[in-house]
Amino acid sequence: MITFLLVIHGLIALGLVGVILLQRSEGGALGIGGGGGAGGLMTARGAANLLTRATTVLAALFIITSILLAVLAAGTNKSRVIDPTIAAKTAPVTAPAAPAPVLPAVPVAQ
Repeated sequence: MITFLLVIHGLIALGLVGVILLQRSEGGALGIGGGGGAGGLMTARGAANLLTRATTVLAALFIITSILLAVLAAGTNKSRVIDPTIAAKTAPVTAPAAPAPVLPAVPVAQ
């Protein structure tokens, strides 16, 4: 499920980058599809409306898939044993017993 959502998320991200690059820039010549010539399929205003709506939809889908991926990834954060056979073979490590204290020798009176 996570892999499928990651693929969809990547495609949405690529589409969002493409739609943003197609938009006409306000100040410079950064947009690729800038000149709305007379021979175009749409007018410049119609293309701007379509690209704005496409950007809005793709951005909303991008945010939704981001949240879904975060929720799904949080649910998989459980501790797991990589190889259960190794865990069964090893004994738990315990601290060694402390040695008995050595008392000084006391001379015995005879």
